[in-house]
Amino acid sequence: MTRSVIELQVTEEDRRVAWLATAAVALSLVDAAIPSPLPGVKPGLANIVTLVVLLRYGWATAVWVSGLRVLAGSLLLGYFLAPGFFLSLTGTTLSLLTLGLAHRLPQRWFGPVSLSIFAAFAHIGGQLLLARAWLIPHDGVFLLTPVFAGAALVFGTINGLIAAKLLAESSAPEPSDA
Repeated sequence: MTRSVIELQVTEEDRRVAWLATAAVALSLVDAAIPSPLPGVKPGLANIVTLVVLLRYGWATAVWVSGLRVLAGSLLLGYFLAPGFFLSLTGTTLSLLTLGLAHRLPQRWFGPVSLSIFAAFAHIGGQLLLARAWLIPHDGVFLLTPVFAGAALVFGTINGLIAAKLLAESSAPEPSDA
């Protein structure tokens, strides 16, 4: 009986996605360690990575990085297939769909900050809708919308500014030793 060995070919793109997903997971772990005055209000630091990936490598790569972040982050934090996993997955999915559409808007008026704000609102909107449909079957959950929207605006702006700075620094020419 002969055994055949299947060897997977790892591309540079695979390595890039792995490193970027690792950075996003690490930021998710930092996010989880930050105390929150209200459950669900987090800075969403991993979204900085998602935004940089979207603007540098495209939507498909951003989807891979975000999907791996949600999966690995939930495994490391111990909530895989728990309600928090599905809330994260729903928020991330709506955020990515929004970024996929918003990324096509004129870059002259819609840069990293506005994209980050759109994504933050989509993320929290998806989480609230899922919470209403599944976890808290009462419209009272929507009374939290102003608090979550305020947090989305603040953190979306901050994350967008950080992403814009990272993108600007990485595209700046290297100084010469002249």
